[in-house]
Amino acid sequence: MPTCGLPTREPCPRCSADVRLRGRAPDLAAGVLLTSRQAGSPRDGGLQSAVLGQYDLLAGVVAELDDQAFAAPTRLGSWRVAELVAHLGSTLEAVGRYLAEPAPARADLPLHEYLALAATAADGVDRRAREAAEQPPTRLRALLPMQLAAVAAALDAAPANRLLRTRLAAIPLADFLRTRCVEGTVHALDLAVATGTDPALHPPAVGYAVTLLAETLAAHQPGRSVEVRIPPYAAVQCLSGPRHTRGTPPNVVETDPITWLELAAGRLGWRQALDAGRVAAGGARADLSAILPVVA
Repeated sequence: MPTCGLPTREPCPRCSADVRLRGRAPDLAAGVLLTSRQAGSPRDGGLQSAVLGQYDLLAGVVAELDDQAFAAPTRLGSWRVAELVAHLGSTLEAVGRYLAEPAPARADLPLHEYLALAATAADGVDRRAREAAEQPPTRLRALLPMQLAAVAAALDAAPANRLLRTRLAAIPLADFLRTRCVEGTVHALDLAVATGTDPALHPPAVGYAVTLLAETLAAHQPGRSVEVRIPPYAAVQCLSGPRHTRGTPPNVVETDPITWLELAAGRLGWRQALDAGRVAAGGARADLSAILPVVA
């Protein structure tokens, strides 16, 4: 394992560089973290570069898909790869679109509450993805590169403390970019499963996504009786009950970043993860089955 802490199946030539393995079926169960063409470690680089790096890598994967691949099914209900790619384009395009609108005076709610509202928008998300997926493969391949250029320019011109008026609520730009890290990394895993390609994950984006989902779990399930660890990115305490104050916590759940993304986003069940050895759970209360997924 390189000093950056990223689990890879090949040595990282330098921890600030990215490694991308090709020609292998996706191995999500092994917790392999395959990284992007952009340089960066989980600890360096800003939020803006994390988002752009993640979507840049996705654009590269989509560009290599043949026309037939867009008709392949995904694990997202009745969506095909075409709908998934169209949705990815929409999630990135939203950054530039909201930046082009007047800024609200104040934020409406904290980020964990914003994420809880996402399920209420599911019908609209589905409709827009299906409509956009009617485009031919050549247009679908062009969606992400086109949006990357526009969003990069918009972000360069935006102040760090900018607020956005989104479809759901007014939130800080930084918070919205963190949600793009979740969208980009979780859907990268969806795309890998659907197409048999390598999971395309940019380490800084994974770090932001893992941390946000862990923090959201702790916000929705406050308490200090269970510690959830996702090295090297996050450790949070959650669930009410006996309070731990010092020493080794009596109830500990530990997993790798990819498994956490899949658990938190509902792609992987708790029991399935335990049986596959992808989660280590110690203690009578180290059971998250009743409080997962974190987001729908």
